[in-house]
Amino acid sequence: MSELLVAARVTRALLVCGVIAGPLYVLVSVTEALTRDGFDLARHQWSLLSNGDLGWVHIANLVVTGLLTVAFAVGLRRVLRPGRGGTWVPRLLGVYGLSLAAAGVFRADPAMGFPPGTPEGAAEVTWRGVLHFVAGGIGFVCLVVACLLVAGRFAAEGRQRWARFSRTTGVLFLAGFVAVAAGAGAAWSNLAFTAAVVLAWSWVSALAAHLTNR
Repeated sequence: MSELLVAARVTRALLVCGVIAGPLYVLVSVTEALTRDGFDLARHQWSLLSNGDLGWVHIANLVVTGLLTVAFAVGLRRVLRPGRGGTWVPRLLGVYGLSLAAAGVFRADPAMGFPPGTPEGAAEVTWRGVLHFVAGGIGFVCLVVACLLVAGRFAAEGRQRWARFSRTTGVLFLAGFVAVAAGAGAAWSNLAFTAAVVLAWSWVSALAAHLTNR
């Protein structure tokens, strides 16, 4: 087997990790949200699922999905270089993947009555909760910038549909993040952010599938 064929297979396997990451994260999170006692999709962010007796499920989901995203970033570097965004897009998505894994290790603080028994009022802020928030914030910014850089590359190549998809994903994800940060637990802001997360993962998986089939 030639070295080129081996390299191509390795690259394809790395890109497939990106195809898997999005559906895995969303499917596991939605399943948890619908089955965990006391969890309300309109009130609670998915990160809270890291708490409680079954919190290990969401922690594992974050860590595994994060590592799959890092693997995808490595594959992305192989297919995008040389070219516009070929250096920074993989780096940004790699940091996003690491931030997911870190958000799993440093779990969010219990809040808003979840898990059951948690006070409804202001939650206790721990150093783990602070690091969870910091990791998430860094990762989300990296994801937004990566979307916009990919949009620029596709636009330069004349692939306007992919450019619009990537640009829209970046803008809407940023809007969702700002909404949940400013919404003070309002149902509309939480649901908007959840929708933005699903859109972002759809973009990651669609991009990975597109590049795998090229």
